Order: sequence, then structure tokens, then C-alpha cells
Amino acid sequence: MRDHTPHNNPQTDFNEEDSNTSANPRFEQVLDTRLSRRSLFKGAGMAGAALGVTAVTGCATTGASATSVDRLGFKPVAKSLADAVIVPEGYTAQVVYALGDPLTASTPAFKNDGTDADFEHRAGDHHDGMEWFGLDASGKPSNSFNSRGLLAMNHEATTDEQLSSFFIHANGGTATLPRPAAEVDKELAIHGLSFVEVHSDGKRWAYQPGSAFNRRVTTMTPGAIHGPARGSEHLVTKFSPDATQCRGTLNNCGTGKTPWGTFVSGEENWYGYFFRDAKDDDARKKDKHVQALKRYGRKAGAASRHGWESAGPQDQYVRWNNGALAASAKADYRNEMNTFGYVVEMDAYDTQAPMRKRTGLGRFAHESVAFAKPVAGQPIVAYMGDDARGEYIYKFVSDAKWDPKDASPANRLAAGDKYLDKGTLFAARFKGDGSGEWLELSMNNPVIAGSSYFEFKSNADVAIFTRLAADAVGATKMDRPEWNGVHPRTGEVYFTLTNNSNRAPESTNAVNPRSYKDMKGSKEQKGNVHGHIVRLADASSAAAAFKWDIYVFGAEADADKSSVNLSSLTDENDMSAPDGLVFSPATGICWIQTDDGAYTDKTNCMMLAAIPGKVGDGGARTVKHGDREVTTYVGKTPTPTTLARFLVGPKGCEITGWCETPDGRAVFVNIQHPGESTKMADVNDPAKYQSQWPANAGYGAGKRPRSATIAITKNDGGLIGS
Repeated sequence: MRDHTPHNNPQTDFNEEDSNTSANPRFEQVLDTRLSRRSLFKGAGMAGAALGVTAVTGCATTGASATSVDRLGFKPVAKSLADAVIVPEGYTAQVVYALGDPLTASTPAFKNDGTDADFEHRAGDHHDGMEWFGLDASGKPSNSFNSRGLLAMNHEATTDEQLSSFFIHANGGTATLPRPAAEVDKELAIHGLSFVEVHSDGKRWAYQPGSAFNRRVTTMTPGAIHGPARGSEHLVTKFSPDATQCRGTLNNCGTGKTPWGTFVSGEENWYGYFFRDAKDDDARKKDKHVQALKRYGRKAGAASRHGWESAGPQDQYVRWNNGALAASAKADYRNEMNTFGYVVEMDAYDTQAPMRKRTGLGRFAHESVAFAKPVAGQPIVAYMGDDARGEYIYKFVSDAKWDPKDASPANRLAAGDKYLDKGTLFAARFKGDGSGEWLELSMNNPVIAGSSYFEFKSNADVAIFTRLAADAVGATKMDRPEWNGVHPRTGEVYFTLTNNSNRAPESTNAVNPRSYKDMKGSKEQKGNVHGHIVRLADASSAAAAFKWDIYVFGAEADADKSSVNLSSLTDENDMSAPDGLVFSPATGICWIQTDDGAYTDKTNCMMLAAIPGKVGDGGARTVKHGDREVTTYVGKTPTPTTLARFLVGPKGCEITGWCETPDGRAVFVNIQHPGESTKMADVNDPAKYQSQWPANAGYGAGKRPRSATIAITKNDGGLIGS
């Protein structure tokens, strides 16, 4: 997601986090010469996903596409700076569910003037990843009903400046420490997840404020720790001395839907919400945890994002100070930060079942989770990315083999226990010849077990300190791996690499080949400014090898085609900072969403539709950086019939989150943080808001901008995008 740095708080740079200062030498140099390639990959036979499998992200279901679309059937939308949601001719977009909307019949209507409270029973802020869970007419789970369902949604963060989440406070809130408890209580509640029922009368979609399925999960909601890290000394807190319980989920970004029908959500930039004072390193003495804290972006003395730890002596505030303040971890919250950074699993249909943090999938800045279509007798495979500069791409392979009976289990979360609590993580290493390999992250790998870079004592340590494990084996540093999805026809995995302002010419490589200058008005931008999308093709489920190329490079249409616009994008499909990426299970269309700050002088953020080919359908290209040349592999050049702009959002927003009804005739998309560049001092002057959406679209009270979910339908009732 975008850098949401508060205007006057330069210490916090949450979505541009860059803590990977490891030398990370070439993989061959990491190995002790005594180790053979065979011993290194011992047990790695389940490293890959078979070609030809179907995978899900967004609200995809497993199984073949209902209808395969081979050519986009809409007129591309032009770039726009209007404060509106713009969709193609013949389509209609309507607002369905926005920040503050009541989730119970007794919760008052949202006034949108900063006086509203009770956010535990309202829609949270910064709508993000989202999944569809169908309901039939009688309210039972359904994989085929199209007019009624649940939206399971992330609420990533809040629009903030100078510590305060200013749009939800009457006068913008308090921008100095200590923060008032009443303000912090609101902010604790607007983060997390929501589950909300929606339905259509055949003409319009609406959410149901009194539904028994509606539910909020916040930063204070109790949960359980599952997987290899359960009971670890590094998860011991005052709240859970036995390290089996946790509280809340935070900064949730991308999502996924498991083959057994549950919702999974990735915790992304959680580290910035914590504080430890400047002397905390000394207080911890020789604790190896100091190295890990720094590797995860939490240096001693750095300001926290909102100053929640300053609101009072009560436990709900003190927990955000993760300093070593007491005699042991059982008496303070030095390990509280370690309880965040995981994939959270929930059953959307069960309002009583607690969330479970699946530590087996590793701890990092999680985005979405894409599952390959399960094959009987083979392991479950999931792909993930770590959204920060210089971080890695990961894969999880379950120990348990898929039993088709688990597609409709009596207990969905028990199925999650079976497939997600035991397995092996791998990190990707990309080679310059278009091949790659998955590097095992476990104590079975001698590089991990004998690491001098960081002391790993168990697989619990690998699960908690995953970034350091990936450092140790020499995984490839990438340009902010964000969402990912798997092509329904080919089984190939697509990862968005949003951008990297730190990518210098001397650090370019085959899979991250661009470093260039780009002007935004009079401001010079450097690095991989506009991002790209890489795709992987695993050789087989029994191999550690894969092939890769770059599906598309983000660029402005008029940029140099030899060094920047390598995909020859045009005015119909040029883009910057690809972020969300989801394949439609109904049509096979790939939906690409942007979270951009580099091209916003020319256009607001957007969503594009794509019909990509497969790895190897293009060719090699050479990119020059002075005397340095980098060879990369670029996919077939897209045309407006295979890649086209479908939607442009209002001012200041990010386009994110996508799901659809099973028939592919209604799509839900999130518009996050419209008007985010509004100044805190102008919170009560609508004329100075960067955006007044969705009020200017006729939705809700007040004029303060609100994150919201829209429903998109085709006026003739047809498939979206066809």
C-alpha cells in the first residue's frame, strides 16, 4: 500500500519501510562448501505448485472458470483527475458500504462530523482486501447464489496527520503527546476487519445493517496463536504468559479465500504502531531480539504512528509500548509486536469463532494469500509477498495432503488447523537466466540451522523471524512484493512489485531491471518509480525450480521505450504502482489496481482489466544504465484488447480490494482514503478537502471523505469486462 506518512511526522514511513540492510550475497556464497545441493534441498520435493492448477485470491473460488474471456469487451476509460468514480460506458457503479456505516439496528446513523462513536459496531476505515461468501435465500452458505452474500473486508489503517486520525475526530483530534484516551479508543476500533451482509433486489445492491452475520474485529479482539510459534518464548506477554493467545489484528491489507472456504487476511505495516524508548536496546542487553526488532523496522526511540501508548496506564494503551520495562516478558509487552505480522484466518459464517493467527505462513508485511487449486493427495500450496523495499516472495507448502472431502468441512477452522499449522516455508531466488529456485526456510536446511547471521533454535524462530531466515539463505530482494494471484488457465503466479525508490542502477538485476529518473511536475523521482508485475511458473509440484518473466512494466505512455516503457503501454493502459491483483474465477480476467503517488499529477488511481498470456510469450530485453547492462525477460506486448483501463477513482484515493458474485455479473471494489492529502487544519472546511467523495456521489451525511465499497454492474446484465 501507499506511503501514508503523516504530513508533519517524517519519522514514520510505514508503506516504504526499508529495514533490509543485509548484504545478502549471492546464494552460492552463503553455502558452506561442505554442503551439497542435495542436502540443502532435502525435503523440498513439495516446493512447487503443479502447472495447470487453478488458484484463488480476491474472492476466487477453486475450480475452472465458468466462462473464459479472450478479449476485453469495453471501451477503455481515459485517465482522470475528477473527484468521481469513472467506469466504462454501459456500466454502473454505486456506493454500498462506507466508513462509519452502522452494523447493528441499534447503532445510530453516521453523522460524519467527527462526533460519532461506537466504532466497534460500525464499518472501519481504509477498506482494503475483500472476499465474497455467498448466502442462499434461507441464509445458508452457498457457492452459487448471486444476490445475497457476505463481504469479508480488511480495514487497513486511517487517514492521519501529526499522529491523529483527523477525519474521525470533531476538530481533527490531538496532534501532540499524550493522546487523549477517547481519541485513541476510536482509532483502536476503526482498524481490523468487518463482515457485512449485502443483497441485491435485481437493480441495486445494499448492505444490511441489522444482519445477524455482521461482525467487527478490532485491535482489541481476542484471538489464538496457531502453528509452530504457539507457545514460543518470543510470544510471551503479560496478556498471555503461555504464548497461546493474542489480541487484535492490525494494518490488514490483502486477503484470500482458502480451498476449505475460510477468509484469510494479511497483517502488513503493524510495526509502526509500537514504541520503545531510546534506551531499550541497553535494557535488553545481549538479547538477540534487538537485531530482530531493527530488522522489522522498530528502532529504539522511533516515534509510533499514533502515540497510542501515551493514552494512559490502562492495559489497552500500555500494550503498544514494546520496551523491556519489567523483570520478565510475563510482566510487560516487550513481545507484543511479535504477535502481529501473520496471516489471520476466520470463518465468515461463524460470528462466534475467534480468529486464528497462522504463524506457519511466516511473519512479515503480508499482503494477499493466493492458494493453488487443491489436488487430491498433494499438499496445499500458498503464495505470499512481503510489502517493503528489498523484501521477498514466499511460498508455503503444507505437510497434510489434500482430501477433497475438506472442500465442505463440518468445521472450517479445523480444516485450517490441518493444512496451515504444519508445513514448510520457502523464499524465492531469481536467477539472471529466467529461472529460479525456492529456498527452504526450516531447521532442516543446514544454512538455517547453522546460521551465523541470526541464531535460529527452532522452527518457531523461523516463523517469528522469517525475514532473517530469508536473509540467511540469500533470497532475492524485490521491489515491494504486494498482491499476488494465480492464472486460472496456466497456474502461473503473478506478483505486483509496486515500486522501489531505493533501486539504484548498480543494484538492478534481471528481475528488478529498471532504475531511472521520472519528473512529476518539477519534482524528480528516482528508482523503479512505476513498478512492474512478475510471473512465475513452477516446474512441478515435486521440484524446487521455476521459470519467470515480467508480465508488464508500469510506465507513462510517452516514456522512453528502451529503458522505462518496456511494455510499450499506451494512453489506454498506461499505469503506475500496480498493487492489488486478482483473477476472476468467473471469467479468468486479471484485475490490476494501483496505489500511486508518482503519476497523480496526470491521473487518479485506477483499475485495469487484463488477459495475460504465459511465461515466455515475449523475449529478452537489455536495459542500459551507463556502462552497465541488465538482461531481463519481458512478456508479450499488451494491446487495448488485452490490457485496458476499466476504472479511475476519486481524488487522493487508492483502488484496492476486489471480489465478485459467482456468476461474474457484479463486482465489488474498494475506494480507500479519498482526500488523504487534506490538511488537518482544514478538517472543518469542506471547501478545502481534497475530495468530498462519496458525499458528492449522493451517499451519506456530511462532506468528509470516506473509504467505501462500490458495486459495479453491467447495464445489460452481462459479465463484467466482457
